[in-house]
Amino acid sequence: MRILNVTETYAPFLEFGGPPVKVQALAQRLAQRGHQVSVLTADWGIEARVPAFGPEVRAERSPFGWRLIEGSVQAVYLPTWLRYHALSWNPAVKRYCRARLANFDVVHIFGLYDLLGPAVAAACRSKGLPYVVEPIGMFLPIVRNFWLKRMYHLLLGGPLLRGASALIATSEQEVEELAAGGLPREKIMLRPNGVAAPPAWPAAGSFRALLGIPREALLVLFLGRFSAKKSPDLLLNAFAKLPARLGGNEVHLVFAGPDEGSMQSRLTQNAAQLGLSARVHFPGPQFGDAKWSAYRDANVFVLTSQNENFGNTAAEAIAAGTPVVVTQQCGIAPLLKDRAGLVVAHDAGEIAAAIALVLDDRQTHERLRTGCSVVAAELGWELPVRQMESLYAGLAAKDPAEMSVFHSQE
Repeated sequence: MRILNVTETYAPFLEFGGPPVKVQALAQRLAQRGHQVSVLTADWGIEARVPAFGPEVRAERSPFGWRLIEGSVQAVYLPTWLRYHALSWNPAVKRYCRARLANFDVVHIFGLYDLLGPAVAAACRSKGLPYVVEPIGMFLPIVRNFWLKRMYHLLLGGPLLRGASALIATSEQEVEELAAGGLPREKIMLRPNGVAAPPAWPAAGSFRALLGIPREALLVLFLGRFSAKKSPDLLLNAFAKLPARLGGNEVHLVFAGPDEGSMQSRLTQNAAQLGLSARVHFPGPQFGDAKWSAYRDANVFVLTSQNENFGNTAAEAIAAGTPVVVTQQCGIAPLLKDRAGLVVAHDAGEIAAAIALVLDDRQTHERLRTGCSVVAAELGWELPVRQMESLYAGLAAKDPAEMSVFHSQE
């Protein structure tokens, strides 16, 4: 099949969090199964990163911007004229759709609250081409710019979602959110995210050494964007409730990730006011081996999101063998509860108690650490890729005339 993935952010721009990692994983694995996979995305400064690419990546100019070819996956980066946070305006999208869209059997659009997906979706509807939408946890406007997001759904999001041949949810929680929003359940497909451990693990202790954290200290890790939705401030408040030492060992907290909305400045100030500066660390974004080193060196990973459609970072921590503590609002919670981690309310007291239990109760820590291998085995990419392959094949086999009638009734 000929598959087009459409995403506002894609590798190598991993600072945007989970979406570029997920889209790249799906694209590469589908290509390995013999499909022709292309990615259409926004250019966030690709030219400056070209010199750092290895020999496995070919970078060249195309009629629509930069084109990167990695393995069998071709990614086209449309020139960005204007940008606001992770939103961009890429006028070349219409020209790309006119010239290239007919070359594909199915289109998979990732995310909401951008201009790229709606433009491609409108072109798909006009051509009777089936497309899939994966909101990646953005359907519910949890934080920031609520009225703008409502306007988006009224003008762009509504037609985008209603015209989709299928909607992808990564957890039962997200299925219910989409259905409660008036989208037909029969269109919603449940497909979890996958996670793949690195082929070789970094040397133990290298992340701690980078930050000057003693090997015997207990390390609590937060890894991800410093966004209000992920509530890193709540984790800091929970950490303040913990004793400075547990079982005779000093307790440290690491916030690793890209800043958003000056959150790091606020966290730094709050840590100082709480007298915690010496035990709270900000190493910046961690990718590749550095990311896996952080997971491996942590004693517990914590995800305190207000709402998370899945929780890729928790899955990665589990793949690294590190027990986790997540809030009930994380879609991955039912998969790991009392097996590879603890699930708690979005409350500083409960989060602190769970962290203390994992760190200070050796039996609990060992039980959860052992459970990590079991849960990680259930979180591979093989099943998600086969699910997408089956869905795409079914949609591509439909008569284009049937698709046009279907969309006109939406």
